[in-house]
Amino acid sequence: MNCIHHTRNKINVLLLSLTFMITAPLITACDTASDLIATQDSGLAAERMRDINYEEIRLHGEDYLTQSNYSWEPFKEYREARGIYVTGNSLGLGWRFEQFVEETNQSVINAWVIDVKDDHGTFTYKSNIDLVNEFGQDRQVKVRDFRNAMNILEENDIYPIARIVAFKDVIAATSNPDWAIQTHEGDVWRDNKNDAWLNPYDRRTWDYLVDIAKEAATKGFKEIQYDYVRFPTDGPRGQIDYGEIAENETKAEAIAAFLEYAREELRPYGVYVSADIFGLVPAVEDDMRLGQHLETLTTATDILCPMVYPSHYAMGTFGVRLPDLEPYTIVYETMIKAVERIEALEMDQPKATLRPWLQDFTAVYLGAGNYQRYEEQQIIEQIEATYDAGAREWLLWNASNNYTWDALRSHPENAPYF
Repeated sequence: MNCIHHTRNKINVLLLSLTFMITAPLITACDTASDLIATQDSGLAAERMRDINYEEIRLHGEDYLTQSNYSWEPFKEYREARGIYVTGNSLGLGWRFEQFVEETNQSVINAWVIDVKDDHGTFTYKSNIDLVNEFGQDRQVKVRDFRNAMNILEENDIYPIARIVAFKDVIAATSNPDWAIQTHEGDVWRDNKNDAWLNPYDRRTWDYLVDIAKEAATKGFKEIQYDYVRFPTDGPRGQIDYGEIAENETKAEAIAAFLEYAREELRPYGVYVSADIFGLVPAVEDDMRLGQHLETLTTATDILCPMVYPSHYAMGTFGVRLPDLEPYTIVYETMIKAVERIEALEMDQPKATLRPWLQDFTAVYLGAGNYQRYEEQQIIEQIEATYDAGAREWLLWNASNNYTWDALRSHPENAPYF
């Protein structure tokens, strides 16, 4: 038996903290670091193998190897994602996890967006980050054996994306008020839901969020997705004091600068960086006071994920009286504007890929007559609209993870994969 049980002909490369590491799903007793690497059927080019300095490699127990001064960026694995959102609880419930894997294998889904730090600021797994431990964000983890869960995703060729809720973080903001958005009186500011937010202008919050992403990369995630990567939209915003730095930097500049910083810091870890943005961002010219401006963000990150849920659009948007009743039109009009605006940019820098979040939930809160049940037809219409607008990827959102799997058994006729 080889020292590493390997399920795909590729190297599963990760890093830990400030060093770089080579990780595999299962490591048994090995004599030397070179023996361990030699058993990996990775297809790694011989010249790249010669670049590895075996004298610098150290074996850490049975979990991973570390090597200083080596970048795994050349081994980044990109996938045109067709994904679903998965909470930590869904991942931690054995029967539900197994059900999701089975459904995924019988569908066109090939990626999962998994909570790492959720909307409440809590962690899915036990963290080794000192601040996370200090703030108590990982006291009640949802998944005890996270490595096993990641191994199962690997075995089933499911592309793992780490969802990290960024600046909305009531635990970190209240545990360290200096990092929080504050009022003019110096108190921690709260939005309409009584949530506290980290100050996007404060570079210390950037390092905190990037450290979380680095740890996620070491656990096997191929991509880091920042959600709530914006300024707050509701609550008494007139009471907010962002500090002196806000006088010299716009909100859009701050958000773009954070994403650029995160991408650069994560570059050696071999992961892509994506950002969730409001669905209206492609349809408006300014940043809507959120800090999300399409052209500015296009070069700041690898993937942009507009949340184009028809239920979230105001009556009359794009000339549609009741947006929730016309999912194809809403998704198409949003995405075609995003595609056209990005294509119109003349620049040498790489442009972000578009990958929208689509609606797989019924918006009963809109009231009778203003919504419809979202079933197979509504899901397929949104996917078709995405493809017709020129995008090749999409994600489905359902906060409870109750997905319309019947809509996902096969590709629609206009899928660009044939």
